[in-house]
Amino acid sequence: MAINRAYTIDNVETKKFIELKLDDDFKALVGAAEACGIWLCWGGSGSGKTTLTMLLAKMLAKNYKVAFDSLEMSISKALFEALKKARLQEVKKNILILDRESIAELKERLRKKQAPKVVIIDSLQYTDLTKSEYKALKEEFAHKHLFIIISHADGKEPLGALAKFIRYDADVKLRTEGYKAFAVSRFGGGEPYIIWPEGAAKYWAEIK
Repeated sequence: MAINRAYTIDNVETKKFIELKLDDDFKALVGAAEACGIWLCWGGSGSGKTTLTMLLAKMLAKNYKVAFDSLEMSISKALFEALKKARLQEVKKNILILDRESIAELKERLRKKQAPKVVIIDSLQYTDLTKSEYKALKEEFAHKHLFIIISHADGKEPLGALAKFIRYDADVKLRTEGYKAFAVSRFGGGEPYIIWPEGAAKYWAEIK
């Protein structure tokens, strides 16, 4: 049986890691993130998670090709309103909207030349992925692509066994509440990000 290569400390220290190009406010949230891997974003209905991921898509599309797999909303008026609110028209050349593209179809897309660098999946609960299928997706693609996976929530936790597994596996964990995003990241950061200032001010004033 072949044995995988072992690395020395010097090997690891000299390896070049490509840092994701982020605006300052998002860098304060997630730190100096690597330009690949897995992020998980979850929050209750109306907490701002869709708006957050749309704002992330807009910011990332300044430098990367971004695919938004609309499994939950499909091509609908709700999706149109979310795109309009985040003003994604401004970066439309680098945005692809996928209409309920299955994970199998998405994998075929990512195997092609000029594949999107960033993939946003909305939402995990509509993928029908198993734990082993998620691991296979990560193994094949997450060393080159950044996946931002949106999940429904059960209170303050991601909904379902797979979402909870991905929470611990993900490089960046983003939770939304009251139009604020809170991050736990392997790359630092940790400063809350205000998704919608007026909504956040009202929500947090009311719960004090």
